[in-house]
Amino acid sequence: MLVPYSYRKLKRGPQVILPKDIGIIIAYSGVGKNSICVDAGAGSGWLAVSLARVCKQVTSYEVRDDFIKIAERNKEIEMLDNLAIKNADVTKGISETDVDLVTLDMPDSDKALKPAYKALKPGGLVAGYLPHMEQVKAFVSKMEKLKFGNILTIEVIVRDMLVREEGMRPSTKGVWHTAYLTFGQKESVHEPQRHEFDSWS
Repeated sequence: MLVPYSYRKLKRGPQVILPKDIGIIIAYSGVGKNSICVDAGAGSGWLAVSLARVCKQVTSYEVRDDFIKIAERNKEIEMLDNLAIKNADVTKGISETDVDLVTLDMPDSDKALKPAYKALKPGGLVAGYLPHMEQVKAFVSKMEKLKFGNILTIEVIVRDMLVREEGMRPSTKGVWHTAYLTFGQKESVHEPQRHEFDSWS
């Protein structure tokens, strides 16, 4: 798959969240220039960097020193003063408050949902990047117990197209399954918050 120009200069260590999923996370969450975001775990930092390109402030949690070094390098490459890489376990708590979006990309993301819920502002969103169906089931089950609303799970598939003089057809190459994306919203104390993707499912 063609890597977009804006990502070719970034360093890559552990498996990264690809632009096809990053774009959907940004679009579905609706984050923008005034948004505060928390990301965990950072990994190579591709998602954190992408969020920092469009948001006011991003804090990315990571427990592994080797991953932090790569993420910090990508932060330097992009010259992002609004991105902080924090060496901390997100499951133990999130110090940021009134957060618009929390993204979770880790083996046991469901364990970070309670801290995420506390950190989010009313109407804020959590987004889980979950490679396996079993992870989705555990994640959604925990979200329901915590009273997240507007829960949605999707999969993003990209197919390359083969364009030739004799005809055009889908290529045998492409990025099929990477992960499931599960979104949920922290509802207001007074009334449920409605989100744009309610009407899309």
